[in-house]
Amino acid sequence: MSQGGTSQFQEVIRQELELSVKKELEKILSTAPQNESEHTKKDLEGFRKLFHRFLQEKGPSVDWGKIQRPPEDSIQPYEKIKARGLPDNIASVLNKLVVVKLNGGLGTSMGCKGPKSLIGVRNENTFLDLTVQQIEHLNKTYNTDVPLVLMNSFNTDEDTKKILQKYSHCRVKIYTFNQSRYPRINKESLLPVAKDVSYSGENTEAWYPPGHGDIYASFYNSGLLDTLIGEGKEYIFVSNIDNLGATVDLYILNHLMNPPNGKRCEFVMEVTNKTRADVKGGTLTQYEGKLRLVEIAQVPKAHVDEFKSVSKFKIFNTNNLWISLAAVKRLQEQNAIDMEIIVNPKTLDGGLNVIQLETAVGAAIKSFENSLGINVPRSRFLPVKTTSDLLLVMSNLYSLNAGSLTMSEKREFPTVPLVKLGSSFTKVQDYLRRFESIPDMLELDHLTVSGDVTFGKNVSLKGTVIIIANHGDRIDIPPGAVLENKIVSGNLRILDH
Repeated sequence: MSQGGTSQFQEVIRQELELSVKKELEKILSTAPQNESEHTKKDLEGFRKLFHRFLQEKGPSVDWGKIQRPPEDSIQPYEKIKARGLPDNIASVLNKLVVVKLNGGLGTSMGCKGPKSLIGVRNENTFLDLTVQQIEHLNKTYNTDVPLVLMNSFNTDEDTKKILQKYSHCRVKIYTFNQSRYPRINKESLLPVAKDVSYSGENTEAWYPPGHGDIYASFYNSGLLDTLIGEGKEYIFVSNIDNLGATVDLYILNHLMNPPNGKRCEFVMEVTNKTRADVKGGTLTQYEGKLRLVEIAQVPKAHVDEFKSVSKFKIFNTNNLWISLAAVKRLQEQNAIDMEIIVNPKTLDGGLNVIQLETAVGAAIKSFENSLGINVPRSRFLPVKTTSDLLLVMSNLYSLNAGSLTMSEKREFPTVPLVKLGSSFTKVQDYLRRFESIPDMLELDHLTVSGDVTFGKNVSLKGTVIIIANHGDRIDIPPGAVLENKIVSGNLRILDH
């Protein structure tokens, strides 16, 4: 078959597939109860558009030859922004801000049921508690009205709303809206797995929230975007709820509201310098004359090592973003927000291979005017993805003040130790059981723990400490032990006499 004939044939198949999917989606929609019909229709329409784009695109979505380092002035050092100081009317600037936290994720990777934001991270405070404390502190200090908006998913909405009642006396208005709910598709047939709109019983795994790039459409569709614009709000500060470093920064906010050149940025991405641990993080590049976020999934295989190199791409995206509300509204109404599709393969409990189509919020940077990167200190990127991260933020490396964690002044160097806890520590409850109290880690550089290990009270870890209990062995680090540049292996049991 000729080249033209092949592409014609592929086009026919694609059209047939789109038709089949459209029919399946109509079937699913017909099972929606009256009160959910409009909402479900919007979700499925959004999915259909994403699926259409998925069928059009082939191979990695970037042409490696066009990728350039961003121009010097397109990524500003934070120090330069901070050096401008703050105006006297900082309260009126704060009153234009809305804080948005991405709250769609579950705590499953840390062995917890329910929303991740409800996991205790410090002195019984959850991620959500700390967020509310931070914003309340701002509102009380400057006598302002900065609201908190949570983007929930169908996985987290119900549990989050139950908890929100406890903040009713706090000086923070809290709003929520829901991410879309999209159907997973069979990897072979590319048809939706779901047969109806329910997401209980055998349908539990048939649906997914389509990544945080969905914020633009779902925020707009919820009506909340218009409400906040009507209240005079101008910018949102968006971040992951599990990034404990993502606090409201008055210097960045002032730079947005009072730009030195008089021309406002519609989109600011906070980036920070890569370390060896961050080689997979998305990086900012110059592409066809615009700032563009490039993720590892978009890189052709031959160039992955180059992408990971710390010398060529020195920074990565923290996912702390400052975005103009008016610009989101304009672009959403023009259907002009362009984000690459992330194809995420999954295997369901029954063994069925599916794919879910997702987008990432930062990928939209290229659709906004006058975008800017700000190279911020590493302290603004403190994500808690694992119990190894949790150990760091629970320890005396950090002090807690009004919901914000700051590195202890007693630590002599500003870098965070490298901590690797083995699989016996993966679940939060196992991790908590293995530490009678959190060790003193002020002088720690590197900790690796593997196997059946427990820590007594008041243990101190310094330098490089490696503790390895082989299969069948157990190591109990005794109370009050000081381990400095030590390797502990074999069997060490402490039994009550």
